Amino acid sequence: MNLLAIETSTEACSVALVHGDEVIARSEVAPRRHTELVLPMADNLLAEAGLGRHALDAIAVGRGPGAFTGVRLGISLAQGMALALDVPVVTVSSLAALALEAPEDDAAILAVIDARMGEIYAASYRRDDNGGLIALDEERVCLPQSLVLPNESHWHVVGTGWSTYEQEVRRHLTGELRSAEGVRYPQARHVAELAAREFAAGRATAPEHALPVYLRDKVALTLVEQGKA
Repeated sequence: MNLLAIETSTEACSVALVHGDEVIARSEVAPRRHTELVLPMADNLLAEAGLGRHALDAIAVGRGPGAFTGVRLGISLAQGMALALDVPVVTVSSLAALALEAPEDDAAILAVIDARMGEIYAASYRRDDNGGLIALDEERVCLPQSLVLPNESHWHVVGTGWSTYEQEVRRHLTGELRSAEGVRYPQARHVAELAAREFAAGRATAPEHALPVYLRDKVALTLVEQGKA
């Protein structure tokens, strides 16, 4: 199987290629440069693997949540490439991809992204016996002080929501904190890993049905809310 994965939902822009049993990837933390970086990254990976675009069996993409423009860019690119190549799309939660940045053990994982506007995107997982993830709750956007977590004895926390709201998030952990990494972003290599499982299970979709997940419609504060009116 040859599968190309894109993840642009946060400050990190990344692309990964599953080629047989191998996963190769490119990633750069480059706010506001995703548009200029993502396609050259994809072309470089295909060239490294000795593949043309028409050798791809599917396109995978991090569907969000995350930055509105980044999520929209990733979905649009995945749809456009899949339509041009006549292949399906596999969408993967960006929070789930982020969760795979955590250490590999039996602790629960809180993936938490700074959603700006005083909010966070959050979801909890545990690794399964095959290297995948089991969701412990639903993806949501909330105030950090309103975070509600399942009752777990040990936790890893990953994502920019920790670096911005460490004290608030820490108060809501229901057990011992094993590790916390605030400078972690969803990566295409993890989108690719999760998408390969979905593709093998027959859970790909037509490009036009590949939809973003924003979790909220409002993407900016009004002048009144900013205190500038």
